[in-house]
Amino acid sequence: MLTLDKFEQASEIVKKVTTPTKLVYSEYLSSQSGGKVYLKPENMQYTGAYKVRGAYYKISTMSEEEREKGLITASAGNHAQGVAYAAQKFGCKATIVMPTITPLIKVNRTKSYGADVVLHGDVYDDACAHAIRLAEENGYTFVHPFDDLDIATGQGTIAMEIVQELPTVDYILVPIGGGGLVTGVSTLAKMLNPKIQVIGVEPAAAASMTAAIKAGGPVTLDSANTIADGTAVKRVGETIFPYAQKNIDRILTVEDDELIGAFLDMVENHKMIVENSGLLTVAALKQLDLKGKKAVSVLSGGNMDVITMSSIVQHGLIQRDRIFSVSVLLPDKPGELVRVAATIANAQGNVIKLDHNQFVSTNRNAAVELRITMEAFGTEHKHEIMKALEDEGFRPREIGAKLY
Repeated sequence: MLTLDKFEQASEIVKKVTTPTKLVYSEYLSSQSGGKVYLKPENMQYTGAYKVRGAYYKISTMSEEEREKGLITASAGNHAQGVAYAAQKFGCKATIVMPTITPLIKVNRTKSYGADVVLHGDVYDDACAHAIRLAEENGYTFVHPFDDLDIATGQGTIAMEIVQELPTVDYILVPIGGGGLVTGVSTLAKMLNPKIQVIGVEPAAAASMTAAIKAGGPVTLDSANTIADGTAVKRVGETIFPYAQKNIDRILTVEDDELIGAFLDMVENHKMIVENSGLLTVAALKQLDLKGKKAVSVLSGGNMDVITMSSIVQHGLIQRDRIFSVSVLLPDKPGELVRVAATIANAQGNVIKLDHNQFVSTNRNAAVELRITMEAFGTEHKHEIMKALEDEGFRPREIGAKLY
């Protein structure tokens, strides 16, 4: 069972491997929401995520015999690194099964902690099934990523730290994947102060806890296709579900597009890299009435590869009209390109890409196409640039922006 004694014990034990993640007050998010918003930056942990808490506490509860058999788990990244690092601290062997599509940086980091990595399957569920088979064949001790009460106890230590630092917290927002984190946090929070509302947040395309609550028990989703890969779980845990069902006050869902904007908010206002799953709790704030309330958003992790980061930034800038593209038709004669560029410059736009197509029409004297990608300060500024082009007679047509 999940008990206060075990949570208190776990809180002391995990201090051996965790970095103190003091709450960060967000002036930007507070001004947006009308309440006082704090961030719990678990993305700043040594392994880049909260997962080391549950992994280390779980291993601490094992017998020497269980550790000597070697540990095995399945994960797309954060749990993998948590188990690998925790196993290294206990001096035991760890094997991690990861999906074949796992970014190389996560594979290499997991290996750097001394673990053996096996790549298998396209999604977590395939990797997990393979890890269970390997455990049976080789006698390894399986460490489940979320459906384990000791794992949930370790993850729940986050709630202990939040309440100790901010005793008057009203809301704690927690990302939900398989359910281990939200189970631990919600259960302990209610033990410490039943008035605290714990709000779980899921990707809309992988809302497995929402489905489970509705059905009265875990169900398997047909798919879990979301950019929040750390929470892309088709089925929540059976063992932990009763605790989650009892202690979660509300579940919100977030669309992938909202995570893109949240990523930009974190980078620009807090200079922090937070992975898409960790941004669920930031994106969900706009769904709550926080006037006069204190809320803590748990940023569960920050393990994002640079290529994904680049793509998110590009889409975010386009989404917020800070990058946009237009097509204009103009006669093929000297000076027209300069006239377009001058119009944009006078409106404080910044051209970053030009495509000049002379063959859009058989009559080049009548029209050639110029596609311009430019930077703006936002939607209002974009409209000002478009009007400036119209006033000069260019009749601009907005098109989908692409930087590459």
